[in-house]
Amino acid sequence: MFFGCVAVARKFCRFKLGVILKTLRLIPDKTNIHFMEWRKVALVTSICLVVGSLTLFAGRGLNLGIDFLGGILLEVKTTGPADIGNLRSKIGGLGLGDISLQEFGAPDTVLIRVQRQEGGDDAQKIAVDRIKGSLAGSVAEYRRTEFVGPTVGAELKEAAIWAVLAAVVAILLYIWFRFEWQFGIGAVIALTHDVLTTIGLFALLQLEFNVSTVAAVLTIAGYSINDTVVVYDRVRENMRRYKRLSMIELFNRSINETLSRTVMTSVTTLLALLALFIFGGEVIRGFTIALIWGVFVGTYSSIALAVPLLIYFKIDRRSLSNDDENEGSSTEA
Repeated sequence: MFFGCVAVARKFCRFKLGVILKTLRLIPDKTNIHFMEWRKVALVTSICLVVGSLTLFAGRGLNLGIDFLGGILLEVKTTGPADIGNLRSKIGGLGLGDISLQEFGAPDTVLIRVQRQEGGDDAQKIAVDRIKGSLAGSVAEYRRTEFVGPTVGAELKEAAIWAVLAAVVAILLYIWFRFEWQFGIGAVIALTHDVLTTIGLFALLQLEFNVSTVAAVLTIAGYSINDTVVVYDRVRENMRRYKRLSMIELFNRSINETLSRTVMTSVTTLLALLALFIFGGEVIRGFTIALIWGVFVGTYSSIALAVPLLIYFKIDRRSLSNDDENEGSSTEA
């Protein structure tokens, strides 16, 4: 009797879940949005975003973390709401060189950066002891203390640049062999757009740019190219299927056919990222902000940039037809 009730309950839950999933549609079936009519507006918008990002990067620069700069980093919790001016005057009187203090999430949490001191590790430890002595009575807890040398910081910066460049080149080669060279160029342009605008966002907001942010940039690259490949695959499929359809109509059809999947993927990813942003704390705040922006800009570039760029590359449909014939002959063999 008990197991029979459980089986009935399971069937009922599956039925309800099926009904919910069928009714949960963010994008209606058979949409017919004319994305290609807005391609010039999207292109101008993207150019403005990239130019603005490069200008911010050249003008304001990035708020590089201690991972890249080297030095001493302390995260402290004060006994009450932090008086940044008072703390700065106490540490500044020690003669340790350049220092910076900023509120880190909560009003009673402060991030203290001090330039690397002359000497080895002993000199850094002495400087930390002097800082702690000057803050006695004002600090309730030292949450973390880090030392990074300038050599390690330079190596990390170089490795980060090479990691991003290697990812972009590898993606170009993959798309080139998977599709055609035109698709590869379009994907890399869209990907570069996403990476540069993310860097521009960090320059604008002056969020700390550290090793975890580089990981976020690489994650954005993977997410963006995944969306782009899905749309490109539908474009190639439709080019083989609708040989008399104009390119603009074909691109519109392809984007609309993959729009529901693209939006659903983005929304579900954003739900997880928003949870991290709200509950994850300050340590991963920059990482989460980068990913949230990356989801938005990656979805935009896959729809409004990667596909419209193909218009200007004059794809040869005959090469795709030849690929089909070669695949068919190899299958028959």
